[in-house]
Amino acid sequence: MKINTIYHGDSLQILKTLPDESIDCCVTSPPYWGLRDYGVDGQLGLEKIPEEYVAKMVEVFKEVKRVLKKEGTLWLNLGDSYAGGQSSGDKKFGNEEFNKNRTSRERTLTPERKRPKRLKPKDLVGIPWAVAFALRADGWYLRQDIIWHKPNPMPESVTDRCTKAHEYIFLLAKSQKYYFDGEAIKELSVTNEDRPFGIVRDRIYDYDSKQKQLRKRTRKIGEGQDTGIGRKGCCGDSGTRNKRSVWTINTKPYKGAHFATFPEDLVTPCILAGCPKGGIVLDPFTGSGTTCAVAKRLERNYIGIELNQNYIKLAEERIAKERTLFNDHHS
Repeated sequence: MKINTIYHGDSLQILKTLPDESIDCCVTSPPYWGLRDYGVDGQLGLEKIPEEYVAKMVEVFKEVKRVLKKEGTLWLNLGDSYAGGQSSGDKKFGNEEFNKNRTSRERTLTPERKRPKRLKPKDLVGIPWAVAFALRADGWYLRQDIIWHKPNPMPESVTDRCTKAHEYIFLLAKSQKYYFDGEAIKELSVTNEDRPFGIVRDRIYDYDSKQKQLRKRTRKIGEGQDTGIGRKGCCGDSGTRNKRSVWTINTKPYKGAHFATFPEDLVTPCILAGCPKGGIVLDPFTGSGTTCAVAKRLERNYIGIELNQNYIKLAEERIAKERTLFNDHHS
């Protein structure tokens, strides 16, 4: 098994070549069901009905569970979709002006799709929870649903429901007892309603009582948990609290990719909590390489798997820009 590498091929087939209990944690965002056609044979997400998609997900993550160490965890990001009318699959995804300079990527299409008979028009399909329950039935410990709150969600033209501004991250574990470094992702405490505090990776927000607004400053990951305004210890010995289950993180485009990418701020706490330094992080649906790039930055090894060769090129270019923290090696 070669680490710090992105393997080219089908996730399920590549996973079968990896040794048992060799991975510390898996952080991934698989293709969502019925949303995008990336033009690659064998891609996940083009199944005719949700049940087929869920079954494939179970098959893939059965192999992920095998390669995880006994104390390993899976951090799974999934979005949902609505049942609608039939789609011919010929609609291009993305704005022409936006796409014209993205030569590193093929343009994606909306897939051909027919509404399953059991679903009514406008029904929310419920894919994330269907997958989570299926994985639980297959032996995973379903530990938590984390809400990814998006302050800048994709605009929607709907008038009979709210604009969707969240997705799920499911924390699943291979065993009842598992590795979880809660200290690495603690937040600064909220002392009262008038003086809120919070931390998002390396950005701290302090409340300026004179200006009556939050002000931002930066700090390095691992820096002491002082509030920085002369109130250390006011919220217990460290002024920190356990990270909450709602994570407010903006979506951010990555240059060269016209599709939605995994935000780095979303991946960072998953890796910090789920993988010790020097451990191995797996992403069987690498895409633009966010998980691998963040793993390298945080002094973790990585293994990626990607079906599209052009995506691998983009991911490798992205990872190469990260500061090298240790030498690659083989195992």
